Amino acid sequence: MAASLRELRQRRASVQATKKITRAMELIASSRIIRAQQAAARALPYTRELNRAVSAVAEYSHLDHPLTRDVEESEFQRVAVLMITSDRGMNGAYSANVIKTSTRVVQRLREEHREPVRYVVGKKGANYLHFRGLGVEEVWEGFSDAPTYDRAVEISDRLVADFLKPTAEGGVDAIYVVYTRMESMITQTPRVRRVLPLEVVEGVKEVGEHDIVPLYEFEPDPETVLNALLPIYVRSRIWFYLLQSAASQLAMQQRAMKSATDNAQQLIERLTREANQARQAEITQEISEIVGGASALADSD
Repeated sequence: MAASLRELRQRRASVQATKKITRAMELIASSRIIRAQQAAARALPYTRELNRAVSAVAEYSHLDHPLTRDVEESEFQRVAVLMITSDRGMNGAYSANVIKTSTRVVQRLREEHREPVRYVVGKKGANYLHFRGLGVEEVWEGFSDAPTYDRAVEISDRLVADFLKPTAEGGVDAIYVVYTRMESMITQTPRVRRVLPLEVVEGVKEVGEHDIVPLYEFEPDPETVLNALLPIYVRSRIWFYLLQSAASQLAMQQRAMKSATDNAQQLIERLTREANQARQAEITQEISEIVGGASALADSD
């Protein structure tokens, strides 16, 4: 009985230590979510205005540019899939949801007889692919919960370079991004977005009978403007996806750590009850032994 009581106390102490860790991680994630949401909100107006600018150039210049060329999806031969996961665990199903969505995208591409080319952000996604022996073109790690614009530039420049490269030389015809959109503190949804070729629709509307069509002049020429605008546009999209994913990761981590803390508290209460019962049984046994010994002495006298 003493050994059982000692074991229960050791388990309770271990769970209490774990509870302190999960509670600390919950508080840290809660404090960082606000900053991540604010960063994503600050990036959204710039992304929208840049989207309108690219829309204007693509709509009114009538230029056959490789980044805005209207190509049917059936013509894609090699398709890049960028998967944004986390570097660490303890964030619920965040990485698992992105991996499942990416797997469905790759499966659909294979069914359509197109070759997927994988790019990964985060150690979780890279470890998943390496463990299963799946090829990875490029991996970026170490910043999933705190991305920087320099990292977004690094990723987007590599993707644009591969997009501009001919397919026969290892290039890609299209680029898709699988990330997690933070709808609210409760809901985070994996999404798939095509980055290249561009599908710029925001800011372009049908011209009515009484609408005044704006006159655009592009200096020095539309091609130069596109060459300058479109890399910036791709960078802003990747940057926005990284910020959304970071906010979603922190939100899911906060929920996962809160659930772990609550479960630890319930386990502590159960172990405390079992320890009290074991202690009471031990005291009862000791009293019974004392009473039995006293009775034996009285009988011998």
